Amino acid sequence: MNSTVNLLSYTHHSFCNFIAAELGKGYLHAGLVYEEFYRTGAVSGHHPAFHNASKLLREILLRVDLSLPLVPVEKDDGETKKFLLKTQDNLEVEAVLIPMQAGGTLCISSQVGCRRGCTFCETGRMGLLRNLKVEEIIGQVFVVRHVLRYPIRNIVFMGMGEPFDNYENVRQATHILMDPKGLGFGRNHLTISTSGVIEGIHKFTHSPGPKPHLAVSINAPTDEIRQRLMPINRKHDMQQLYQAMREYNEVTGLKILTAYVLIKDVNDSLEHAERLADYLKGLHVKINLIPYNPQTGDRFARPTEEAVIAFRQHLRLQGYQTLLRATKGKDIMAACGQLGNIKLRAQLKKNLEAV
Repeated sequence: MNSTVNLLSYTHHSFCNFIAAELGKGYLHAGLVYEEFYRTGAVSGHHPAFHNASKLLREILLRVDLSLPLVPVEKDDGETKKFLLKTQDNLEVEAVLIPMQAGGTLCISSQVGCRRGCTFCETGRMGLLRNLKVEEIIGQVFVVRHVLRYPIRNIVFMGMGEPFDNYENVRQATHILMDPKGLGFGRNHLTISTSGVIEGIHKFTHSPGPKPHLAVSINAPTDEIRQRLMPINRKHDMQQLYQAMREYNEVTGLKILTAYVLIKDVNDSLEHAERLADYLKGLHVKINLIPYNPQTGDRFARPTEEAVIAFRQHLRLQGYQTLLRATKGKDIMAACGQLGNIKLRAQLKKNLEAV
């Protein structure tokens, strides 16, 4: 019986090897199929190399599954676009295209839901339904670029899920995204974000091959506050996180993007800024400040503009490169921390209880 594979889960090299092993030939022709598929979104077989090898093309395509995620919903606020993609088992995943000065940034998901339970995050309140497969991760990029025809300059793993809780699939996805004969995103255009999974950071630090950039969500200047916001801090405190980030700096020589969600009266005072500056001393970082975005049934509030500006200014005076992320997509629940479908989780739980 012939084996079939989803082309979205393979690098150029691994797909060519698969075809050669299956057919005993066709390595070079498989490469042409792969390159055309990722460049154009389809396989035509019009390359001159196939003029006298149409049978070989058919044999290759018989071993390829080209199915893509469905896109039942697309929301648009005039700038930011949110895509709701449906998996084959009828779950929903969200991806967001954010307009930037130098081109669109696509925020993609690595899981359906998330088990980390960050209190300021809609996805965290949803719980974890399952990990996404490699083809479901790459499918988000492929659909937006080749089916919906939107230009993408940057990819960030900052959608639904904790990427390092789905480490192997996410790492394989980055190899595909960075494959020069496939999607071809360079390191400077690809970022993985983590809530602080120490084992994942360590594994990522020492993994072979090209690496995307790393972003780490800090969100608090002390263990007490961070534990309130991020349950992961109960397992890995801020000192352990510091050591993991320092090791990453030393081994890779790369800067870390540290994300900090500013929440009114929780972590947004000048004292908090001073403590954060002290905590990050000795690390090679860039700080990304994100004013809190409203959630369903909110328990937190967005900080004042004055508090945000003062926080940023204090960090800059301490010598830190500090960015302030402009909120985009808030009106369509597409901004940072707003991705997730709590009703879906509740419905699935209800279905299971009824069995």
